Amino acid sequence: MTISHHATDETLMRYAAGALAAAPAVVVTAHLAGCPVCRARVGEYEALGGALLEGTEPTQMSATALNDTLAMLDDEDAAAPFAPPPLAPVEIEGVRLPDALRGCDIGRWRWIGPGMKMSRVGVPEDPEANLILLKVGPGRALPDHGHVGTEFTYIISGSFSDRFGTFRPGDLAEMDDDVEHQPVVDKDGECICLAALEGRMRFKNVIGRMLQPIFGI
Repeated sequence: MTISHHATDETLMRYAAGALAAAPAVVVTAHLAGCPVCRARVGEYEALGGALLEGTEPTQMSATALNDTLAMLDDEDAAAPFAPPPLAPVEIEGVRLPDALRGCDIGRWRWIGPGMKMSRVGVPEDPEANLILLKVGPGRALPDHGHVGTEFTYIISGSFSDRFGTFRPGDLAEMDDDVEHQPVVDKDGECICLAALEGRMRFKNVIGRMLQPIFGI
């Protein structure tokens, strides 16, 4: 997998600090699984955060903290070793999805336009998270749109192109509210993406604006 488009340093810093919202964090986790460049950057930011913590004033611990910790270790030692069974792949209708979606509630595909389907993904730790799977047919163009907040899109399979280049499996497209674009799926096959929206899309055409309240994008 050759990855050409990466998360921004600001996003990776927020991710390392645990400050990225749940839905974007799932998308970034999917990207990190196949991107050694971004994983290295996250490691650097985590190390920086650790160094900052070492420089803070220590907090007084309770008088029973040591005994409580030792008791927990004793309980773990007494537990029988357990080898968990191998995890089944995360799928939707036979399509392999990123492991980052494990534990999420993946809905069925719903028609949202000619050659386009959407599956809404529930994130357990944030019921309000706006996380979706998109499946778009070959040669199809998504509506021309902008964003309220940042849109994070991870390409699972296939590819699409816009004025920022071509995005292929493993790539992460990060578009803020200054961006307007119209992704077009390449003609050699459908494209499946995982997208997190911090806000809502801003559609230029009337049909997009009419459908927006129905599909919540």
